[in-house]
Amino acid sequence: MTARYVDHVMGMPISLALRGRHTTDDDARGAWADVMARLRAADEVFSTYRPDSAISRLGRGELTLAECPPEVAEVLELGEQARRSSGGAFDVHRPGPDGRVVLDPSGVVKGWAAERAAVALRALPDTDFCLSAGGDLVCHTVHPDGPAWRIGVEDPRDPRRLVAVVPVLDGAVATSGSARRGEHVVDARTGRPPTGIASVTVVADSLTAADIDATAAYALGSEAAEWLGSRPGRSGLVVWSDGSTTVVREAAGLLPAAG
Repeated sequence: MTARYVDHVMGMPISLALRGRHTTDDDARGAWADVMARLRAADEVFSTYRPDSAISRLGRGELTLAECPPEVAEVLELGEQARRSSGGAFDVHRPGPDGRVVLDPSGVVKGWAAERAAVALRALPDTDFCLSAGGDLVCHTVHPDGPAWRIGVEDPRDPRRLVAVVPVLDGAVATSGSARRGEHVVDARTGRPPTGIASVTVVADSLTAADIDATAAYALGSEAAEWLGSRPGRSGLVVWSDGSTTVVREAAGLLPAAG
């Protein structure tokens, strides 16, 4: 039996599927409550929509980094690593609508927060889980020969269709693109959305890594597939604006969708 839970935080839907020993009992419900508590705590620190969040106050110069919760330094360091590896296309400091540079670590926080929240689920004995944070997923299967979670990759031109299916036993899948939220990802080197690319899906060991690299690859535009192929332990799929696709490291198990 698979049990499902749904809630909403950080401006996105959060859903959980559990199968195995703990699905609807007190342990399962307690783990789900812990997941949501961790995500709400992350939102209080990192939301750019909350003027009282630590990240908003840091961006306005009201706090120093040393005065922020310690996880802020951790997230900003992940962002700096991504900036260096992407040649500046990914940056938590990006041009705002008025041309001024703003601090926005959203491209790091979602995957990082969900990966941290999943700790409570990993503690459930003999229980598989698939946690989705706004469509980016971290999955775990207790037995290596057990049934994999089958993750669909949406066609960015028609979200009713899938372009591929990724079987995941233990790992994460993240997608970046403009289909759901418009052109919210920009190449930080230019301040403009990338061209010629529709979406990037990345498969990695952790959702922190998958989410950051999906965003960085998408921001790189025409360089996405080549850059993603240089990233150790990453696999994925690039969908270009003309509908063509490039698979990066087919060992990920990514399969074309039927139909």
